[in-house]
Amino acid sequence: MEQIGMVWWIAGALVVIGLLVLLVRGLWLLGRAVHVERCRELFRLQHERFEEQLLHAAAGTGLPRGLKWVACRITGDAVLVRDTATGSIMALVPVQIEFEPTEEGGMVDVPAAREPRLCTAVFTFHKGAWHTAGRVIFNHTPEQAIAAFPELQRLPEHG
Repeated sequence: MEQIGMVWWIAGALVVIGLLVLLVRGLWLLGRAVHVERCRELFRLQHERFEEQLLHAAAGTGLPRGLKWVACRITGDAVLVRDTATGSIMALVPVQIEFEPTEEGGMVDVPAAREPRLCTAVFTFHKGAWHTAGRVIFNHTPEQAIAAFPELQRLPEHG
C-alpha cells in the first residue's frame, strides 16, 4: 500500500514539474516576441535618423573605392532576422544609395557611377538600440539577402 502511495506522489511531482517547464517556456517565448516587437517599433520610429547614420558609417569604410557616398534613402520596411551564428537581431532594410565619383578614383568618366543603386542595409539591435557599421549588401533585396545567407532566419510578424 505504501508503494502505491509513493508512486502517486512521484507521478504528481512529475506532472507539477512538467507544468512548470511548460509555463517557463511559454513565458520565455512571450518575452522573445515582446522583444522582437520592441525592436520593430524602435526601427519604425527612428528610420530617418538611420538614413544619416548609415550614410556616415558607410562613407567611413572607403568602399566602394573611387566613389563618395552622397545620399541614402530607405525605400521600404525593415525585415527583421535573427543571425543564428550570433543570436543577434538584425534589420535588413531596402535602401537607395547615390554616389559621386571622386577625382582620384578613376570613375569620373563612368556614367554608371552616378546611377542610384538599390541595396540592403544591415542594422544590428544591441543594448536596446539599433546600430550600423555601414554594411550594405549591394544588388540584393532583403529577401534575396535572406536566401543568400542561410544563417539569417526571418523573424515572424506579430502585428
